[in-house]
Amino acid sequence: MSSAQAIPVRGGGAPSRSVTSSFDPSSSPTATFTSPPSSFSNVRAQQAPVRELKPFHTGDIKVLLLENVNQTGRDILSGQGYQVEALKTSLPEDQLIEKIRDVHVIGIRSKTKLTARVLREAKNLIVVGCFCIGTNQVDLQYAANAGIAVFNSPFSNSRSVAELVISEIIALARQLGDRSMELHQGIWNKVSAGCWEVRGKTLGIVGYGHIGNQLSVLAEAMGMKVIYYDVINLMSMGTATQVPTLKALLEGADFVTLHVPELPETANMISTEQLSQMRDGSYLINASRGSVVDIQALADAMKSGKIAGAALDVYPNEPAGNGPYFTNELNSWAEDLRSVKNLILSPHIGGSTEEAQSAIGVEVAEALKNYINEGTTLGAVNLPEVSLRSITSEEKNHVRIIYIHKNVPGVLRRVNEIWGDHNVDKTMTDSRGDVAYLMADISNVGPEEIKNLYQSLEDLGSRIRTRVLY
Repeated sequence: MSSAQAIPVRGGGAPSRSVTSSFDPSSSPTATFTSPPSSFSNVRAQQAPVRELKPFHTGDIKVLLLENVNQTGRDILSGQGYQVEALKTSLPEDQLIEKIRDVHVIGIRSKTKLTARVLREAKNLIVVGCFCIGTNQVDLQYAANAGIAVFNSPFSNSRSVAELVISEIIALARQLGDRSMELHQGIWNKVSAGCWEVRGKTLGIVGYGHIGNQLSVLAEAMGMKVIYYDVINLMSMGTATQVPTLKALLEGADFVTLHVPELPETANMISTEQLSQMRDGSYLINASRGSVVDIQALADAMKSGKIAGAALDVYPNEPAGNGPYFTNELNSWAEDLRSVKNLILSPHIGGSTEEAQSAIGVEVAEALKNYINEGTTLGAVNLPEVSLRSITSEEKNHVRIIYIHKNVPGVLRRVNEIWGDHNVDKTMTDSRGDVAYLMADISNVGPEEIKNLYQSLEDLGSRIRTRVLY
């Protein structure tokens, strides 16, 4: 489903900033995607409905933030004059559909699922902010085909996750979780058998990205030897050594920690075969995605004594909250883990620190602001990354046009025909799969000319979404 922005005109009421930009968030509930036409010979072959054009202010932009997005992000968005509604929890799908119908911006974390069914009802939505690392909770392809940009924060919580893993390495080596639970139950079990120092042990890091880098430095500072495996060759931190295969890492590490994305290639990448390749009495930590580890295979390996301990912060199915829904989701994977010793379970808290959430709030909110106000897609995970310098307040009668379109032959020729008689100061275009993104700044254009440019672009059969910014 596609929705289009109508032409705005400059008006008062927006907060002062170097770029004055606004748009009409109205949309057509009947607008639909069409197949690419066989020919673009007629510019108006698929004419979009003409909408009433009226001025809008930044105060008309509706933002919905779910799952207790950090105050830093809320403040940035509120400071732009947007209407910001913030909720502490996620919403069941039916409630989410009702809420999302009128908003232009939605901010979520890992629990909210933006499926095709939800996005289909989001008539006005132009951008999604994932205030977390992952974006697997969003149907990225559907969003791209609807001209909805998606942003995330891939690096801001790297240190927090690395520190959690370090704490789990030590806790597993000392069986700290079991001793704590026993003492809570009134059992004094002071033992040293099977408890180790981590100094001199080997840490194997699977996925040597930003978290892996941070973890590598921290582990070496504690006297650990570090080896790592990644699908590409990467420069090591300190004295860490890259190994050529996952099997080599599993055979050579006392502690194995996983930091890979959720992809078809990583589904159950640690299962019975891989666990059998690990050292007897070794430890496994998963702070990446729940689909990476075969839970049944891990439980069997721990019960047999092959694996001495494990820490899981992510799971195949993660509930949206407590109550019956949580219990049902928990039962789907946890039954075989209930009797396992030296197992640390945490509710996906790797990035849940004040510092990380504040940094994520700033990074994602700034990306949302830049997309709304300037059309910049730098950092978008589902659209081409395109940027032009800002239009300043000194540039009079300038307009920025954003044209998101199907990546089919002949589009640029027709677009150039539409604005060929105007002074195009700068333009940039790029494509990603089936979707292309075009930005252009045009000077010395009046309101009527802007309306004509907008409607002509809307009439092209290649159109996904047209936006006009000042």
